[in-house]
Amino acid sequence: MPLSLPPIVYCGEIADPARWWLVWNDAAPIWAALLAWAALTARHAPRAPRSRPAWAAWALALLLYLSPLCALSATLFSVRVLHHLLLVGAVAPLLALAAGPARAGQRRARSPAGAALVFGLVLWLWHAPQAYAWGLTSVAGYWLMQASLLRTAWWFWRAVLRSDQPWGGAVLALFATVAHMGLLGALIVFAGQLLYPVHVAGTLAWGAAPLADQQLGGLLMWVPAIVPFMAAALWRLAQGLRRAEAAA
Repeated sequence: MPLSLPPIVYCGEIADPARWWLVWNDAAPIWAALLAWAALTARHAPRAPRSRPAWAAWALALLLYLSPLCALSATLFSVRVLHHLLLVGAVAPLLALAAGPARAGQRRARSPAGAALVFGLVLWLWHAPQAYAWGLTSVAGYWLMQASLLRTAWWFWRAVLRSDQPWGGAVLALFATVAHMGLLGALIVFAGQLLYPVHVAGTLAWGAAPLADQQLGGLLMWVPAIVPFMAAALWRLAQGLRRAEAAA
């Protein structure tokens, strides 16, 4: 039987913890959007060598918004953090790779420093307690949260992965992102008080302590979340050093 939990927009209530893997989202608009995405990818696949990252992003989007992971993210803060990290650290870079090279005239609009600043501000904004609660309990807030996180993360990854951008700026933007995400995670871990009460009922239903769940979420943002950003920074650094050696 479903547990009586405060409804969280879109992902809604979760099933009993013993049957959570059976809770798939049947939201017709999301299914329609994913099917349209799949159709467009399939149509352009012969002409788009970057269709593989597009398909990978599609599969991850299905996992995030239709699978039982969506229901779990409505219950546990730690899983909601995982949801956001997959969105900005996996779906967004895959979409950036699938998009291909940016037009030359977009250099300034997509500079690594500007993109990193905007992405960082949006990430911190949505993890402020009041904004976070609104994002999970309001239809407009939920989709604004998801869209703004994905859009700014996509912009960030497009900027730092562009081969025509100076590698130094990209590396600095990536390391700055690693630093501020680690700081945000540490602040959540050591807050010492409950910051996200919207998850209390769900956490208790799973037999977990709300503060411990919050600390686990902060730890996920502090350590595992930085892995794709650190990997990209090291890749761009190695790329830049190789080019410098070749030019010498």
